[in-house]
Amino acid sequence: MISGLVQILLWQGLGELISYFLIPILPGPVLGLIFLLMFLIIKGQVNPSLATVSDAFSQHLGVLFIPATVGVILFLPQLKAHAFAVIIALIMSVVLTIVTTAVILRLLARKNSNES
Repeated sequence: MISGLVQILLWQGLGELISYFLIPILPGPVLGLIFLLMFLIIKGQVNPSLATVSDAFSQHLGVLFIPATVGVILFLPQLKAHAFAVIIALIMSVVLTIVTTAVILRLLARKNSNES
């Protein structure tokens, strides 16, 4: 288990370094996850200690919602004051996500049918 945690922290550390020095637009943990994913794809398998840690993390994903919940409670007066704008922004982001996904899937399906 310690070995799995060390691997995750090393990849996150590498992501933080690259984020800080080369690509400040992307967060370090995101880059670390991308590097870990590329490493696992190249390696072709997940070692048991990393699998154990990732299983333990996935069982407790609900804990990640605690900061968001605290933020909502903390900024509840501002959210109430701007409720209409927040609702419109949420609806528009959902609609744009669905439209973007549909367009990309249609382009990929068209490309796939042309290759066949």
